[in-house]
Amino acid sequence: MPAHLRAESVSATRGTRTVFTDLSFTLSRGDRLFVVGENGRGKTTLIHLLTGRLLPDSGHVTCHGSLAVAEQQMDVSGTVGDAVREIIRPAELALARLDAALPTIESDPGEYEAALAEAERLDAWDAHRRVRSALASLDADFPDEVALADLSVGQRYRVRLACLLAGHHDHLLLDEPTNHLDHAGLAFLTEQLRGRAGSVLVVTHDRALLADLATTVLDLDPTPDGLPRVWGTGYEGYRAGRAALEQAWADDYAAQTARQARLQSDLQQAQSRLSTGWRPPKGTGKHARQSRAPGVVQAVRRRQEALAAHAVTLPPPPPVLTFPRLHAKSTRTYLRAEGLSLEGRLRGPVDLAVRGGDRLVITGPNGAGKSTLIDILTGRLAPTTGTVHVPDPSALGFLPQESADTDQPLSMGQQRRRDIARVLGAGPSVLLLDEPTNHLSINAVTQLTQALEGTEAAVVLVTHDRQLLADTAHWPRLELRPADAPPATPGGGSPR
Repeated sequence: MPAHLRAESVSATRGTRTVFTDLSFTLSRGDRLFVVGENGRGKTTLIHLLTGRLLPDSGHVTCHGSLAVAEQQMDVSGTVGDAVREIIRPAELALARLDAALPTIESDPGEYEAALAEAERLDAWDAHRRVRSALASLDADFPDEVALADLSVGQRYRVRLACLLAGHHDHLLLDEPTNHLDHAGLAFLTEQLRGRAGSVLVVTHDRALLADLATTVLDLDPTPDGLPRVWGTGYEGYRAGRAALEQAWADDYAAQTARQARLQSDLQQAQSRLSTGWRPPKGTGKHARQSRAPGVVQAVRRRQEALAAHAVTLPPPPPVLTFPRLHAKSTRTYLRAEGLSLEGRLRGPVDLAVRGGDRLVITGPNGAGKSTLIDILTGRLAPTTGTVHVPDPSALGFLPQESADTDQPLSMGQQRRRDIARVLGAGPSVLLLDEPTNHLSINAVTQLTQALEGTEAAVVLVTHDRQLLADTAHWPRLELRPADAPPATPGGGSPR
């Protein structure tokens, strides 16, 4: 039977909340299905259902062929070498089977042919090279003896991702694979997924990756009827379909609520006239109409009953992510740094000044010290050289790359929204944002970009999100480079 991964009328709940209902799709050879949706809509739950970690409340999941998954929260036991050996083990077993079948090739040619076919399917002879090449391409080629627990979240994920990309699984499931990749890593990932023979399911907020690779989009965002949508025409088809759906939803909801408001107003006016017992003077022509007020009330009530019985009750459309008013004076310097460096982590000297309304994007490959620089600017790290001057520390709002306050009942996306809300709630004049789009949905990322453009606060941004980099191409850049490269250089003019 050809390899395939299928969900048939699958429904899932978490506690008393319905995550999704009547979800169906099939993944076959060469398919690239991208899953999008607001935070907490069940993207990670879907992966757990497809891998068998969870069982659906109704419906069926069937898998024919081998399956591998890279999740955001992964097992940290073992070493880098253990992860490598796990991924090349099928290739080694295939070669061992082939060697064992060779002496009996004349007496049992069928076994040799089967062993050879399996080794060729896995490209077993090239397994070691593929893994090492992938690790190097994702900046994850650590010594085999290094414990995974000693690596950062991003480093661990890149090790796992590299190993899986080097494998030959029939189905590959990836949860936010671009979160911890620099430009070179993103290019490598895109190339590998585009050339992959098997099927791929990707949960992502990366709009550039969607546009490059998606053949089908599974949309778990809220809908008027509560059912997921499958858009079969790639990213552009998803965008057009989603925009039309949301516009129709908003129009229908507005029309329904306006009609209900009119009926309620009519009823209240009629009831008010009845309760006062007021009558216009005889001869005015209004007395007869007023005396029919009870009939008016009954008619309005009948209309309300008909509306409740026959109208489709729509939930309100999803809220839009917006910023509160953040105040900042363009003439005031909120942050100044001179001659910064940190031995082994940040090549200097790095100089910058941030005034109200400034915009600055900090760029550079992994290991160049972008997060390190943010940590120095916020006082979380002390530099080896240089000084940081912040007249009012409360004016700085810092969003770290990963949440420091992990709350298990919340998804990683919900934690991200909570962290953003906490930063904004403090009313900062300067936003220091380290990979702010991590774990956010497509809609939330788009809305965040619009909010960043419109805020009065200064924004210092670290991001690998290619679409966000394109959207902020007019912002000044500060390029950081690894220790063996020339010093950091500002680009794009004044950070205004």
